[in-house]
Amino acid sequence: MIDLTIYKESLAKNIQKAKENNIILPTFKQMRHPEENIPEKIKDKLKTIGLWDVNPLNLFRITWNNEPVMNGGLFGKPNFIELPKALTGIDAKIICMVGKYFPTGCHKVGASFGCLVPRLVTGQFNSAEQKAVWPSTGNYCRGGAFNSKLLACDSVAILPEGMSRERFEWLETIASEIIATAGTESNVKEIFDKTNELRATRDDVLIFNQFEEMGNYLWHYEVTGNAVSDAFLNISSKYGSNLNFAGICLMSGSAGSLASGDHLKQLYPKSKIAVGEALQCPTILNNGFGDHRIEGTGDKHIPWVHNVKNTDMAIAIDDNDSMALLRLFNEPEGKKYLTDELGVSKEDADHLAYMGISGISNMLCAIKFAKYYELTENDVVATVLTDSVEMYISRLEELTQAHGEYTSLKAAVDYAKHLEAVKTDNLLELTYTERKRVHNLKYYTWVEQQGRCVNELNDQWYHQEKTFESVQGQAEQIDELISEFNEAVGL
Repeated sequence: MIDLTIYKESLAKNIQKAKENNIILPTFKQMRHPEENIPEKIKDKLKTIGLWDVNPLNLFRITWNNEPVMNGGLFGKPNFIELPKALTGIDAKIICMVGKYFPTGCHKVGASFGCLVPRLVTGQFNSAEQKAVWPSTGNYCRGGAFNSKLLACDSVAILPEGMSRERFEWLETIASEIIATAGTESNVKEIFDKTNELRATRDDVLIFNQFEEMGNYLWHYEVTGNAVSDAFLNISSKYGSNLNFAGICLMSGSAGSLASGDHLKQLYPKSKIAVGEALQCPTILNNGFGDHRIEGTGDKHIPWVHNVKNTDMAIAIDDNDSMALLRLFNEPEGKKYLTDELGVSKEDADHLAYMGISGISNMLCAIKFAKYYELTENDVVATVLTDSVEMYISRLEELTQAHGEYTSLKAAVDYAKHLEAVKTDNLLELTYTERKRVHNLKYYTWVEQQGRCVNELNDQWYHQEKTFESVQGQAEQIDELISEFNEAVGL
């Protein structure tokens, strides 16, 4: 469970700092359904605030329900798109939750807030004296640094040196410190090593490790899970009540978003959860290792917050497919091919810019999932577009330098080879024994390397009522602490 022990002295300092900087905190209830629960006086102020502005009121935009505009927006239905059959080639309906309209352009601002807020309202994190450390393969440290800035506390962003240029340029304006570790998406161990070094050598830091912080799990269980359900109900009203929610497909990353699947399985008991990873580093599929280019998907380990026992399928995605489709979806000749040759509408083609590299991989997972289970037009599969192409413009430039200008012929080849040809290879339906194998991989990272107790690991498998299920019930208790904090701040 998330530790909610109160440290009164540090809590008092956090409250005082919030008073000085006009900071109030949103509750999980408000993040789930902001249009109903955020006070009108806050909504009125948001009408003059940009989505990425460094303003504490943007904490109330940590939700899937933001109006899809960059300035002055309020709230409505969750942001999602439905992919057309002309693109996917399958009968099943794929709905994609859009992360672009969070502050920072990525839903990781929510996951990081889920990790930070319990420590803030209990005083376990002293915002007046400590720096919040955000170890990440990219977007999580951006979200954590942004939240820290809104809360007027210092932050340390840790990410691999090989991540896209856009991330570093923006972080330089937000984070107090930036530490670039060796490698790229695959080098999570190097990130852990750096956080352990900071923990051992500095007394002014507190680590918020998304791979093990159950606040990450809880935020996605409560907020993303509800948003996906609302999107499904929205699409059901369009097509009729005969639709079946078949499941959700998500690249692993920190595995936090997979918690939404736990929520959805409780609502739709026949639905399934599929976890994706890069084929070039198939840790879940066959205990493999390697390097890949699907940014934000850390690997060579199983995150502590991954509820493996509740996961039904593992899907490996070739990063060559994701990189090729990044060009097809965003180069002018690629979009022209989609509209002129495939019959994709201009609106649907424009919406593909909502997909970053991991979002494209999530889409491919959903297509494989639908093909494997032979889903029909009555079935709906959900996935998440973590961020948009705006985080990868430099990657498009690099692809142009490496492979030349994009032509209609290249578009046709990329569609045929990397999307139309998608099959159900490199996929594994997880039996009880396979799930146990994947769960056991946690031992090497978390017990041997990171000092977790083996009894904790066993509890995740044998006593879920003490672990994941207990965390699921903590949102209301944390909301009470947030409300007490806001009352003490007095704004």
